[in-house]
Amino acid sequence: MLTPEESQLLTLTGPGTPGGDLWRRFWVPAMLPGELPEPDCPPVRLRLLGEDLIAFRDTSGQMGLVANNCPHRGASLFFGRNEEHGLRCVYHGWKFDLTGACIDMPNEPAESNFKSKVHITAYPCREAGGMIWAYLGPKESAPPLPDLEFNLVDEPHRFVSKIQVECNWLQALEGDIDNSHAPFVHGRIGGTPDMPFMERVRIGGGIGLPNENRNPLSRYFPFDTAPRGYVHDIDGGITMGWRRNTDIPDTYFWQVNHWLMPSFALIASTPGTTIQCNARVPRDDTTSWFFRIRWNAFEPLSQVELDAFKAGGGLFPKLIPGTFRPVENMENDYQIDRKAQREWSVTGIQSVTQQDRAVTETMGPIYDRTKEHLGTSDVAIIQMRRRMMRETRALMEGHEPAAPNLPDAYRIRPVAVLLDPQTNFLTGAMEHIKPALK
Repeated sequence: MLTPEESQLLTLTGPGTPGGDLWRRFWVPAMLPGELPEPDCPPVRLRLLGEDLIAFRDTSGQMGLVANNCPHRGASLFFGRNEEHGLRCVYHGWKFDLTGACIDMPNEPAESNFKSKVHITAYPCREAGGMIWAYLGPKESAPPLPDLEFNLVDEPHRFVSKIQVECNWLQALEGDIDNSHAPFVHGRIGGTPDMPFMERVRIGGGIGLPNENRNPLSRYFPFDTAPRGYVHDIDGGITMGWRRNTDIPDTYFWQVNHWLMPSFALIASTPGTTIQCNARVPRDDTTSWFFRIRWNAFEPLSQVELDAFKAGGGLFPKLIPGTFRPVENMENDYQIDRKAQREWSVTGIQSVTQQDRAVTETMGPIYDRTKEHLGTSDVAIIQMRRRMMRETRALMEGHEPAAPNLPDAYRIRPVAVLLDPQTNFLTGAMEHIKPALK
């Protein structure tokens, strides 16, 4: 469990907080390109790291983020006119470019130089990996974008979605690196109702993903529901090796995942197939953005995969039109189907994403971690928290984090493999972990 002070260090990311200062040393996913589809398109409201911002794409197609409120009298720039390389406040006509400079002040005398003295808070944006990234930190220390593999592949190899999650970023991320939850939250059950629950889970086999999205080795999740976790610090975060017994003599199933600072969980599949990254970004302290990226470095995503992703359900839920909120949500109990829960689904909730949200959002906006009781299956959560607290405290003492300026540290791939008991999982998986992409 954590102390209240430790919990605040990890969960609070608004301006001026120690955790917020750490987050602001990294580029973070902020939007999908489709939210700003063309030059001079309507501006968009965005809440990110506790700041209310306005995103816009100027006449040249460049993107930027500026503070919501005009520095003159505080009107929202959401209502601004996006025109001729700037965003014009409709209250008095003050106009700002991507850098936050005031470039026109038509309600002041023509001879006035007042506009040269006025700036609005502005943050740079870049497009990569099917997302718009933002950097909210000190301008003098802006790092390069991380070399995450999905940032390096061509567009046909990648699919990205975004939803709003109604809880703090940390409890959502902790679900991503909690390997033992899969056969329960995402589990299928079989057999007959009079059988013990765990026997029914093992008979059900695999996890509750559509066939086209399912890792063929996922049948070992219910086969061994108490994986042994091994965690190693790496430059960008931690590598997690999860070992499960199999029904093959002298063979372990290993899932080698990674957490990369501050928000990326890379989740394994078999070599050469489509793999996944979950990116959790604080919207504010009680809500978060969830970007799910599926990519295949070796070949374009198949039409079967793309059709499944776009149809909703499975990994990519249907959204309420005009929002990033899923149709299945806390207000309707994630449309739980109790009949399905009795007959074939552990949770009775249709979508994998909503199965996760049902257990993380209902903890409350920020779970009280002074009440938790962690076990051996929580080794990755413990290590991740320690790393984040260590880096945050170091920054408080004036030591900048190294990871943002090590883009190559993010060029790492998760993998699921079968290995004999004598082979170290890192040695056995290494040829698959390091991508060759430049």
